[in-house]
Amino acid sequence: MSPNYSVLISVYYKERPIYLKSALDSVLNQTLPPSEIILIKDGPLTVELEKVLSSYDTNLLKIIPLPNNLGLSKALNIGLKHCSYEFVARMDGDDRSLPHRFEQEVNFLDEHPQFAIVSGPMIYFDENGVFMKGRGHGEVTKRSFIAGSPFCHAPCLVRREAYEAVGGYSEDKKLLRVEDYHLWFKMYAAGYKGYMLKEPIYEMRDDRNATVRRNWLTRRNEAYVRYIGYKMLGLPVWTYVYCLRPLVLAAMPHRLYEYLHKRKK
Repeated sequence: MSPNYSVLISVYYKERPIYLKSALDSVLNQTLPPSEIILIKDGPLTVELEKVLSSYDTNLLKIIPLPNNLGLSKALNIGLKHCSYEFVARMDGDDRSLPHRFEQEVNFLDEHPQFAIVSGPMIYFDENGVFMKGRGHGEVTKRSFIAGSPFCHAPCLVRREAYEAVGGYSEDKKLLRVEDYHLWFKMYAAGYKGYMLKEPIYEMRDDRNATVRRNWLTRRNEAYVRYIGYKMLGLPVWTYVYCLRPLVLAAMPHRLYEYLHKRKK
């Protein structure tokens, strides 16, 4: 088993300090500890966030400050250049990785060289506790992209080779909030494959009212990514009708969307 892997986190000023501490603690308390944590400060942080970062006396934490807020895609691309190891794990600054997450993912890629991406389902929680649990479905095929993004982004572990082969995250404004979906399209078009583990490995701090996060702009961007992504993968023409799905959801009454969203998970 290769124990070397990098964890890539991007943080900006709106992060709550207690959440960031919880996220970093979950990374440092893994059954297979990381070789390094690359933390990108996407613009100046608050005094409280800086205090959290300064409280960690470890050589594992490598902080890369950016003078201005550049957005997630640009920040992650900068972070990728600082990652030293074959495996790169993503992590959001307000979530938690379960203790066995990285050991399970590293073991999987070590034992399955045919895969470049591994991720797993998430446990969704808020201040009132857990309200939803995701499900994993094994190997992800090109057909898996029809229904939506086939991988959970924050819990993913990816071979650095795959990131480099596709130029990392695309920084087009048309891809705002769907950058990861586009990334997977690019990797699959380049011949890389991935797998979704069956059991949850990650706890995502989420909003029960999912419609707050998915506005018209996001839905429009998702429709665009689906259209260009289906073409990249050479999916059948009949699948293009699914490009309209995000726009239909945008027009759907909130209560109906929330019901369908929960059933999907």
